[in-house]
Amino acid sequence: MAEKFSTEEIKIAEKQFTRPINFMLSVAHLEQLPDDRYPEIAFAGRSNVGKSSLINALFNQKKLAKTSSTPGRTQQLNFFNFDDKLFLVDMPGYGYAEAPEKLVKQWQAILKTYLRGRPNLRRVFVLIDARHGIKKEDLEIMKLLDESAVSYQIILTKIDKISGMELNKTVTKIAVEIAKHAAALPDMIVTSSEQKIGLELLKAEICSFMQITKCS
Repeated sequence: MAEKFSTEEIKIAEKQFTRPINFMLSVAHLEQLPDDRYPEIAFAGRSNVGKSSLINALFNQKKLAKTSSTPGRTQQLNFFNFDDKLFLVDMPGYGYAEAPEKLVKQWQAILKTYLRGRPNLRRVFVLIDARHGIKKEDLEIMKLLDESAVSYQIILTKIDKISGMELNKTVTKIAVEIAKHAAALPDMIVTSSEQKIGLELLKAEICSFMQITKCS
C-alpha cells in the first residue's frame, strides 16, 4: 500500500506547524460562532484521553490547549486561528458524570446543531485511548457524527503505554467497528504525544485542508 502523503507533503506540513496559532474565543452559544471564512477541523474525545497533550505536542507548546480541573463542567468550543488558514476547534471532553443533567442536554443540543450546521467543518478527529479502546461514550459521538454526515477519523492516543501485541489487537477491533459507521474514515492514526509518534502524519492530514502548495 502506497504512503498517503509524499515526503514533500510531510515537509510542507512540518514547516506549516511552525507558523502561529492563536486562541480566538470560547463558544457556549451558537450565536457566538465565528464566521466560516476558513476550513475548520475539530478534536473530540473522552475526558483524560490526552486531547490537550496531543494538540500541544502538534504545535510544540505546553499550554495552548488547557484542561478543565472538573471534567464535564466546561462545555464550550474553544476556537483557534491557525495562521489565517484554518480554524481548529478543541471540543470539551465528553463523558458528563460531573455535570448536571440539564446542562448535559443543553450542551448536546448545541453540539448537534453545530455539527449539522457548520458548512466549513471538514473533519472531526475522534481520539481513543489505546489502553481502553472504544467505549460507550465514543460510540455515542460516532453515531452523532454519522447522523450529521460529518467526516471523522479515529486517532489512537497513548500507544506508548501498551505493548505492540496489545496495540495490534486494539487496532483490529477498532477497524471492525469503524466499518460499521458511514461517516468514519477507514484509516486511523496511532499517536503518542510523549514520544512524538504519529505527529508527522497527523500534521499532514490537517494541512491537507489548507491552501498550501509549498514551504513558505
